[in-house]
Amino acid sequence: MPFRTDYTDVTELSGDEVTQEQIDRTYQRYYWASEFCRDKDVVELACGTGQGLGFISTLAKSLIAGDISAPMVAKACAHYGERIDIRLMDALDTRLPDASCDVVILFEAIYYLPDIERFMKECRRILRNGGYLLIASANKNLYDFNPSPYSVNYYGVSELSDVLEHRGFSCTFWGGTPVDSVALRQRLLRPLKAFAVRFNLMPGTMATKKFIKRFIFGRLVPMPAEIAVGFKGVIPPRAISCAVADTTHKVIYCAAQKYQ
Repeated sequence: MPFRTDYTDVTELSGDEVTQEQIDRTYQRYYWASEFCRDKDVVELACGTGQGLGFISTLAKSLIAGDISAPMVAKACAHYGERIDIRLMDALDTRLPDASCDVVILFEAIYYLPDIERFMKECRRILRNGGYLLIASANKNLYDFNPSPYSVNYYGVSELSDVLEHRGFSCTFWGGTPVDSVALRQRLLRPLKAFAVRFNLMPGTMATKKFIKRFIFGRLVPMPAEIAVGFKGVIPPRAISCAVADTTHKVIYCAAQKYQ
């Protein structure tokens, strides 16, 4: 598969019609990250159109954000202007100075990376000792899991723990959006989704997924360009073990701390 530099057709961009659940997950992951970012030098890689940048910037000592997709960087820059330093940036080669940040954020993008070894080396290079790599990713261990058509490799909690701990990180994991907490209609339709995934019947792009989302979730709402500061309705993720595959959450979170 050729190396891609544009993921706009598989990414929820600001202004796109999405489900309320997708917006809730956006709030959840950035509010979770906020505990690690306060008064720190933060870098967000694969930031997309930057829905969480405004919120993180209110907490961090400094914030640099980047994405490999020029159209998404342009859209984020158009919204934030000079408020935030947003750059065209490759997560495998950030061009940032050694030991220049305390936190690296990578949300819903690790499965697109063509060279995980190179990414880990880059994170260790730019992170200070004791700094954190924060990852949020779709959970591949659900029986109805549907991978992105451009994905390279997904990691469950056990695989992600192995990848990180063999490369100089210690890990803690959480699970977000329990499958038993979603609407009854969505739960009842999971076997149908699993069937469609198994026989390669699922649409691959955001545009073609909209019809199915409306059928399952009902009314769609616009993805905000920037999530609100001080929102009170965020449900924090639950701590989970990495010893066994997690089959009860839609999203897995990992805080990986760099050690010498």
